[in-house]
Amino acid sequence: MNYQLKIVTALLLFFGFTTTLISQLNPGPSIPDSVSVAAESVSISETSPIAVNLAQPEWSITRDKVIWAILVALIGFALIKYLSRLLERLGERWIKFRLTIKGLVPILRIAGWIIILYIIIVDLLAPPIATIVALTASAGIAVGFASQDILKNIFGGIMILFDRPFQVGDKIQVGSHYGEVVGIGMRTVRITSPDDSLVSIPNSEIVNTSVSNSNSGEHYCQVVSEVYLQPDVDLTAVRKLAYEAAAMSQYIYLNKPIQIIIKNEIHQGQSLLKLRLKAYVLDIRYEFAFASQMTEILLGQLSQAQLPFTPTEIPHNK
Repeated sequence: MNYQLKIVTALLLFFGFTTTLISQLNPGPSIPDSVSVAAESVSISETSPIAVNLAQPEWSITRDKVIWAILVALIGFALIKYLSRLLERLGERWIKFRLTIKGLVPILRIAGWIIILYIIIVDLLAPPIATIVALTASAGIAVGFASQDILKNIFGGIMILFDRPFQVGDKIQVGSHYGEVVGIGMRTVRITSPDDSLVSIPNSEIVNTSVSNSNSGEHYCQVVSEVYLQPDVDLTAVRKLAYEAAAMSQYIYLNKPIQIIIKNEIHQGQSLLKLRLKAYVLDIRYEFAFASQMTEILLGQLSQAQLPFTPTEIPHNK
């Protein structure tokens, strides 16, 4: 059994044991002496229906309880959806605080559903402790052997929210998938790829694999553009052209350094110099626009200066 299943089974059993212990320590108000005397005088047998009614109050699910539970669930669902969309709009309006605001969306959803379930179970249905204990024990056994994949994804989502390896708005790489995180759910994490495709990745897969985070909650990130040069190129002139191209970009984040790295590589059996231009953009959403701009400017300036170069690689993020 997976360790997530062991955890949930242990928690459910512990909750059942705790509620049983509380019910034993707090048996409730005692029956008045007059009632006891009356019961003794009538000589009610232990197995009679009247004795059962005196020992434990009757509980049942009525139509009104079901209607109110459904009504509360629908109102809660609508309210959570409205607040989530409101936070997303505020995040898009206030660019500087976009990541912080959008990071509150998954927390709002989980906290909201916990409150809704608490209201329905405790206030509306209000089952006795014995019923809660029985249902909890049954749920622990069923959950332990049945919905294993669902449980792994749910616990993976909880671990992501508490460990926070990334948040909504970050650019992450999970396996072969790269893109901006647009949603963290109880079952999957949804990211938007550079081709504007929505990719859903199960939480259990993310928890058990390496995740690369490009910006780690910051609004800026580093972008790398690469160009291959001939060995006899004037490196001083190339460095100057590359630095000026990055510094003059409207996407550049000047509070971070611009780095130009040149190293020798063997490419298709030929010795070439690879120039790597590393700079930060103001917003992670400018990543591909900046990389494309740098490649175009570098190729144009190298050609204008008649400096030898070869076709570039595809620009990419660090």
